[in-house]
Amino acid sequence: MSKPKIVFFCSECGNESSRWLGRCPDCGSYNSLVEQQVFAKPASGLASPGRVSAVVKIGDISEEAAFRQPLDIGEFDRVLGGGLVAGSVVLLAGDPGIGKSTLLLQAAQAIAAAHKEVLYISAEESVHQVQGRAKRMGNLQASFLLASETDLDAIEAHITAVQPALAIIDSIQAISDTALEAAPGSISQVRQCAGRLIRLAKARNLPIFLVGHVTKEGVIAGPRLLEHMVDTVLYLEGERHLGYRLLRGQKNRFGSTDEVGIFEMTEAGLKEVKDPSGLFLSQYSPGSCGNALTVVIEGSRPLIIETQGLVSPAGGPPRRASAGFDYNRLCLISAVLEKQVRLPLSVNDIFVNIPGGLQISEPAADLAVALSLISSQRDRALPQGMVFIGEVGLTGEVRAVSRLERRLTEAARLGLKSAMVPAGALAQDALKGMQFIPVANLKQAAAQALGKN
Repeated sequence: MSKPKIVFFCSECGNESSRWLGRCPDCGSYNSLVEQQVFAKPASGLASPGRVSAVVKIGDISEEAAFRQPLDIGEFDRVLGGGLVAGSVVLLAGDPGIGKSTLLLQAAQAIAAAHKEVLYISAEESVHQVQGRAKRMGNLQASFLLASETDLDAIEAHITAVQPALAIIDSIQAISDTALEAAPGSISQVRQCAGRLIRLAKARNLPIFLVGHVTKEGVIAGPRLLEHMVDTVLYLEGERHLGYRLLRGQKNRFGSTDEVGIFEMTEAGLKEVKDPSGLFLSQYSPGSCGNALTVVIEGSRPLIIETQGLVSPAGGPPRRASAGFDYNRLCLISAVLEKQVRLPLSVNDIFVNIPGGLQISEPAADLAVALSLISSQRDRALPQGMVFIGEVGLTGEVRAVSRLERRLTEAARLGLKSAMVPAGALAQDALKGMQFIPVANLKQAAAQALGKN
């Protein structure tokens, strides 16, 4: 083997430098350049020297090039944009134990059930471990092929020999290219292995799933360049100890990133949740103090969720804590309630919870959170069958939100009869059978919601 070459890679953006620098010239991050030894070796690329791609007229390109293979998992297909595009490379990331391998095993079995060969490469588990998990999720298909391999050359040889309809690599951080004298998962290895697999996918028109690890900060491990290299980046989110998982698209060259898929973790794998609003409301307790309903938009889908607020006397310095709701917005709402509604929150502990493991970031839930805190502090329940929608401003005004009519249609579908909405946001007769209570600020909202009790 030839003498190694010393190069430096930026752990943030993947930029390469021939010498160490205190600050990356590309992304500006400090102390991010990591030394790596690179051994020169003739690349085992797929294209022979001198081979070039053909130039074609844009109108002559066959639509087959954009062929999508549905995975027969409706929530998964929704996030992908209708199915898996031939030749695409999809990176699926998420916390350890969240269900990434389980979801891809289900996708593999669905493709194999259509009598198409699927090759699942496990770089972290033996074939017996993978088989045991797959057996718990359903009937094993004869065209579902397994291999336990960490060497990239061997993986390419398996794919060339099998010529599957779908390849799954679990995970990209666990495989390595022997051309590089670096540990698996290092910046140079991840970039090199991903680059070769992407070239393989494009040359053979083969869709490939890559499983990616995440760091403790929740971002994909390895260089950020990896996210730019692949066609689609998906995140599987949720609390490990709760039953629900959300599949979000962060990047998708073949579809929208606005969609979200919702699953429930069961002993037989991930089960699609086709009516998430009904599921989240199944344990709602109407008439309890501190509970309020709102409608949020996840992707293009409206979801009715419960917000829980608790205000209790502080035994020391007052605390602010939230689970599933943005902490900074909680602090903002608390300050507005104290200033504009004269609610004595500075001497109380404040807690907000979104049941079900959902993470809510949009401001449409502000009004529901504010009223749940008022309800808890005054120990008076909010009206039953009412949904609260609106953004709260710093002066206490209730501001309009987007797609209000779609939110209200979802509320009416589940039998809710009234809605508190921003003043002037919607005509009174927009939805028949539903009563609207327009409010301009939090004072009016508190009077309308709690004055009847």
